Amino acid sequence: MPATVVLGAQWGDEGKGRVTDLFARDADCVVRYQGGNNAGHTIVVGSERFALSLVPSGVMYPGVTPVIASGVVIDPQVLLAEMSMLEERGVDPSRLRISGNAHLIMPYHRKLDTVMERYLGRNRIGTTKRGIGPAYTDKIARTGIRVQDLFDPAIFADKLETVLTEKNKILTRVYNQLPMKSSGIVDEYLRYADQLLPMVDDTSLLIWEALAGGKDVLFEGAQGTLLDIDHGTYPFVTSSNPTAGGAAIGAGVGPKVLDRVVGVAKAYISRVGSGPFPTELQDEAGDRMVDVGGEYGTVTGRRRRCGWLDLVALRYARRVNSLTELFITKLDVLSGFDTIRAATGYRSGSDTYSEFPRQQRVLYNCSPVYEELDGWDEDITDTRRFEDLPGPARRYIEFIEDQAGVPVNWVSVGPERGQVIIRR
Repeated sequence: MPATVVLGAQWGDEGKGRVTDLFARDADCVVRYQGGNNAGHTIVVGSERFALSLVPSGVMYPGVTPVIASGVVIDPQVLLAEMSMLEERGVDPSRLRISGNAHLIMPYHRKLDTVMERYLGRNRIGTTKRGIGPAYTDKIARTGIRVQDLFDPAIFADKLETVLTEKNKILTRVYNQLPMKSSGIVDEYLRYADQLLPMVDDTSLLIWEALAGGKDVLFEGAQGTLLDIDHGTYPFVTSSNPTAGGAAIGAGVGPKVLDRVVGVAKAYISRVGSGPFPTELQDEAGDRMVDVGGEYGTVTGRRRRCGWLDLVALRYARRVNSLTELFITKLDVLSGFDTIRAATGYRSGSDTYSEFPRQQRVLYNCSPVYEELDGWDEDITDTRRFEDLPGPARRYIEFIEDQAGVPVNWVSVGPERGQVIIRR
């Protein structure tokens, strides 16, 4: 590799889990560098389906060291439950290494996430209500509690008491909620500490030593480019940086070590939650994408909004991530469409945009400028060579490659590990 970033080039849910799983076969370390348990990765191994939200996808391979780096926010209850699930199903999670600098999601984060969304009403962001945003807020405000704090009970209790004093004022006076007690939280989280301690490490050093030793390191992003806190469709974004720059910051390495940046994009596009979506389909074609593609959130089960591929957004993802390659997923979902559309620009009033506009009002009010391509009827799920795809399917991939300005080196034609066409 030796240092490869795999990230979402759309609004998340592009199929990064199965891509990371594919690449992890040749990796020594797989590093999750941002996000929390608001992002789910689904891996299909034979007849078994594994839904992961915190443990890196590389855990499926015995020779891989999975790493949760400092850029991740961790709900220890969720993490330990996920590890127990893996163990019960024959996967050893004990190789997991966790950064002591990673921040913890606390019960008051989950509570605040829920009541704040309710308070916003029709202006709500559409969060998963798992406390991710409030945890990142405390991190930036320097009032967060980190994994390493668990191992000094006095420090942990003192920090918790200080933070909870402020949070209870917000809960009671702003949102009319009952205050939370620190004693129960201390007892709960110190129980987690005993289970987490064997896995806590200096993950920045671990990654550096792996790279210095010539080992292959895979950096796994959550969510997607258009949900980046700085570069996404703000405020309908996540609270971290899923883009390639976030890999260096979240993992604790310099950007010069990153050799490849692989963008994962569906052959169409989807998003969960609120926010602008220029190519969204609210018709039979969109419903078909949902049904055939199984477009429901791994973590939340929410129905995803679907639409035709947005090449304006894909070009934007290429630019802000310095993408070196593309992995197109779910091409098989488009089988059976007579005509396939892809947006090559936006039109808003008298203006036409070929690059992603930064004004939110444009994204809300624009109409896509579509290019129409022929569809295909054939079932492509057993196809393993690019030249064996139907002509229209090949031309569609080549059209994406030409429009995005990035080579499409892989195409998935089904959810299972082996249902991938490797072009280069």
